[in-house]
Amino acid sequence: MANLPCFASAELEAACKVLGDTANGLTGSEIGQLLLEIGVADTAPSMTKWKRLYNALAEKQNQVQAGNFLIQFINKAMAPAKYVSAPELFHWRRDGLNVALAFTGYRVRDDGKVAHSTRESTVDGARARAGRLRSLLENRGIHTEVLKYCKAELLEENYFHAVLEAVKGVAERLRLMSGLGSDGAELVNAVFSVKTPILAINSLKTDTELSEQKGIANMLVGIFGAIRNPVAHAPKTTWAMPEQDAIDVFGILSYVHRKLDGATKI
Repeated sequence: MANLPCFASAELEAACKVLGDTANGLTGSEIGQLLLEIGVADTAPSMTKWKRLYNALAEKQNQVQAGNFLIQFINKAMAPAKYVSAPELFHWRRDGLNVALAFTGYRVRDDGKVAHSTRESTVDGARARAGRLRSLLENRGIHTEVLKYCKAELLEENYFHAVLEAVKGVAERLRLMSGLGSDGAELVNAVFSVKTPILAINSLKTDTELSEQKGIANMLVGIFGAIRNPVAHAPKTTWAMPEQDAIDVFGILSYVHRKLDGATKI
């Protein structure tokens, strides 16, 4: 490989932050092994993962005045065979790297190899390269109200905060439709009460219809308790939100929003 232009420190840092991400990045031992394979000294093995990787690659780049080693590292780190049992991890890292590399004129292909690409000049252009999840959800017909409250987080492939904002969006829609100012289970139980309902998702005349009204209420209380509350109170590093879990949650929220589309205010 011919010598490639050096990467700017900000570009190198952005890529290293993806590769050394606390939740979805490489492990410390993986970083050490890959640095060894490409012949780069592990100069600060006790540092935070991304800083450790950044220091090693930056020092090597400065020594030889070439940006080849970041490319070599990514090619090895993104080898598809490593992700046979964790395809969602491959997608997360690839999309994150494509944002980080957008300003450099490179991208990570589906086969995990770095290739030349058009160079982005704006943050919006770079973020758009990571919109795979949004496209997937739109292709599945996810309700527009789900996407309304988490657009920025989806573009950044930040599932943790995207799910939080989407669940909060359901509560906000309930407040707007009902005129109440409460939240959580209190809000849901007041809105979907079968004795004194504020919103009715059907005529509430038969046992089946009453059961459906109660079921939607129970579902939303469960969503707030099992998803929104833990995500709101726990840091991203300790409460994982894998891509598949996020997609499943968005599907449930989409179902709820469609029920609200046909709801009647009593």
